Amino acid sequence: MDPFQQMSDWKRNMDHFFGEQFWDQFEGILKPTIPQINLYQTDNEILCIASIPGLRNLDKMDIYVDYATLELRGAIDIGLQGGTVVKEEILQGVFERTVSLPFPVRSDKIKATYNNGLLFIQLHRLISDSSRKNRVKIETIDDK
Repeated sequence: MDPFQQMSDWKRNMDHFFGEQFWDQFEGILKPTIPQINLYQTDNEILCIASIPGLRNLDKMDIYVDYATLELRGAIDIGLQGGTVVKEEILQGVFERTVSLPFPVRSDKIKATYNNGLLFIQLHRLISDSSRKNRVKIETIDDK
């Protein structure tokens, strides 16, 4: 029997027993997420810095922002062909990473720049008209 089929059957049984989200708890331990990111926050801005080495074609990197979620899609390719891997610590390959932001951001004011293997994404807090402070009128109730 194919050993990969046995592993697939084993994982399916574990999913059935523990639930499909069971493995999500171990994702960062078993395989670190890529790209690695740092998130910095001020009162009205968020700066996301993502480590994406070897990004040669910026059109192959997708950034999506939806309310309080940032999504990064692309590929890390260090471009080395041939040879046998002796040690591999720089993770590479296709990635899709979703990041929850600490507050909603504007979709019309986003700036992304790439320099020396780092992707900088600057986001601005969404302040809508409905979230502004409004004075509440107090009414008098007549006693009857």
